[in-house]
Amino acid sequence: MKDQARIVDPMNPHPFSRFVAILGRGKTKQRHLTLDESRESMAMILRGEAEPEQIGAFLMLLRLKEEAPEEIAGFAMGTRDTFDLPARLPHVDIDWSSYAGKRVQLPWYLLSVMALVGAGYKVFMHGTEGHTPGRVYTRDVLEHFGLPVCVSLQEAADRIEAEGFAYVPLEVLSPKLQEMINLRPILGLRSPVHSFTRMLNPFNAPTVMQGIFHRGFMDIHSGAAQLLGIEHAAVFRGDGGEIERRPNKPTPVWTTHDAAGPHVEEWPQMIDEGHAPPDEEMDVDRLMKVWRGEDDDEYAREAIIGTMAVTLKTAGKAATMDEAQALATDIWTARDISKLPVGA
Repeated sequence: MKDQARIVDPMNPHPFSRFVAILGRGKTKQRHLTLDESRESMAMILRGEAEPEQIGAFLMLLRLKEEAPEEIAGFAMGTRDTFDLPARLPHVDIDWSSYAGKRVQLPWYLLSVMALVGAGYKVFMHGTEGHTPGRVYTRDVLEHFGLPVCVSLQEAADRIEAEGFAYVPLEVLSPKLQEMINLRPILGLRSPVHSFTRMLNPFNAPTVMQGIFHRGFMDIHSGAAQLLGIEHAAVFRGDGGEIERRPNKPTPVWTTHDAAGPHVEEWPQMIDEGHAPPDEEMDVDRLMKVWRGEDDDEYAREAIIGTMAVTLKTAGKAATMDEAQALATDIWTARDISKLPVGA
C-alpha cells in the first residue's frame, strides 16, 4: 500500500513556515531570528511540529547566513524547555561540553576533568560521537575505561551527588537534536546544532566551558552566554574543537561574567615546540599511563594543566593567569595516581 500523499493547503501556510521565510527572503529582506523566535522555532522542531523539509531548509539557511548570538541563545532556551529534569537539581560547578572529538592528539582534557573532580569540583559533561569518522570521542574513552555513561538526567544527578561527575550523551538529552546532528553527511555541512548544544547547561552550572574549532564564532558564543545569563563562561579555539588548551600555541580566551564582557585575554604558549606532531596511534591507554605518572609526555602534561588553569580562572578560583597556572599544577601534582576519582 502506498503512503498517503500529504495534503498541502496553499491558503493555510504551515505554522513553522514563517521561520523559514524570515531566513530565506533574499539579501535585502532576510534577517536574524529574534531571541523569542529562535526559542519558539527550536521548541517546535523538538516537539515534532515541523516537517522534515522545513527542518532541512531552516538549518541550511542558518548555516548560509551564520548564526547570531540571539539565535544560539534562543535555540538553547528552546531545547531546555523540552528537558525532563529531575525534581531536585544537583549542585554542579562546571558544565563541560564535548561535541567535536579528537583526531591529532588524545583527549587530554578528560584528565583535566578527572583532576578537577578529584579536587572536589563537580563537573557535568555532555556530548555526542560518531558524526565525523576517524575521531576519538569522550564516550568511547569513558566506556573503554569502564566509566559510566548515564541514560537519564536523573541518573546524572545521582552520580554527580555521589561522585562529582556525570556524562550524558546528546541522544539522552535530546534524541531529536541527535537526529539533527546526524544529518551532516546528508546535508553536507555542519548545522547550528553543533554550536548551541555546547550551551545547554541543563543543571545551571555557574561556569560553562566551551571549545570550538572556527575562530570566527567566539564572539557569537560569548554574546549568547550573556543572553543566557551564564555567571561565568569561556570559549576558546581548543585542540580539534574540544575544551583543550594547545600548549604549543598562544590561546586567546573569550570570557563573560554575568552581563560583563566579553573580555579577551591571550594565554601564553607553554612549550617551545611550534607544531605538535600528530599521534599516529591514538592509543587511549596512554591516558592512564599519564595519569599514573608512567608517561611524562610534556605536551600531554601541559595540555592537562593548561586546560585546568583556564577553567579555574574562568570560575573565579584564581585572579591571574599565573595564580591559575599554579593552582592547576598543584591539583595535578596532588592527584591520586592509583585510580581515577569516578567509577572506582
